[in-house]
Amino acid sequence: MTTTQPTISRIIPLAGAIAAAALLTACGSMMGSGSGPMFSQDSLPDTVKVPGGNKVAMETVGVGEITYECRDKANAPGQTEWFFVGPKAVLNDRAGKQVGTYYGPPATWESKDGSKLTATQVAVAPAGAGNIPYQLVKANPAMGSGAMTGVTYIQRVALKGGAAPAAACSAANKGERQIVKYQADYIFWKAA
Repeated sequence: MTTTQPTISRIIPLAGAIAAAALLTACGSMMGSGSGPMFSQDSLPDTVKVPGGNKVAMETVGVGEITYECRDKANAPGQTEWFFVGPKAVLNDRAGKQVGTYYGPPATWESKDGSKLTATQVAVAPAGAGNIPYQLVKANPAMGSGAMTGVTYIQRVALKGGAAPAAACSAANKGERQIVKYQADYIFWKAA
């Protein structure tokens, strides 16, 4: 029986080391901000890239809905279109924990710590059929102090859904509202 004990005493520490390495790898892959942000804007259209001199401060995943309303088309008498009324989404970190909300109008990003900001659109670019476009906005000064303090830009990327409804919008259903589900990553940048 003494021949088995040395083998077991070597296996248990090895199994523990493997489990610890796996746990560290899993934890590291969930980190969206902190010591090593994983986000790269290399694959994005140039129009929605954040200018140099900024670094990723926080990565979030927005999950929610966008409300559209059938209205008269601006400067086009007799024509109608689906009009973007506003978003409502939960902002989660890469681990799935809620860290804030996104709502509008005006488009407002609010952290659970109470800090919030609005922004001015700089650029958009197509993100595929059925998806709302990529977006780059320049942040206005934050209200309150916390996670949103010092944010310079916000990018909307990794889009899924959210485009205007496929249903008809005509004089017959003017005023009708439709809600469309969507998901998008919101990447928050601060001065480097």
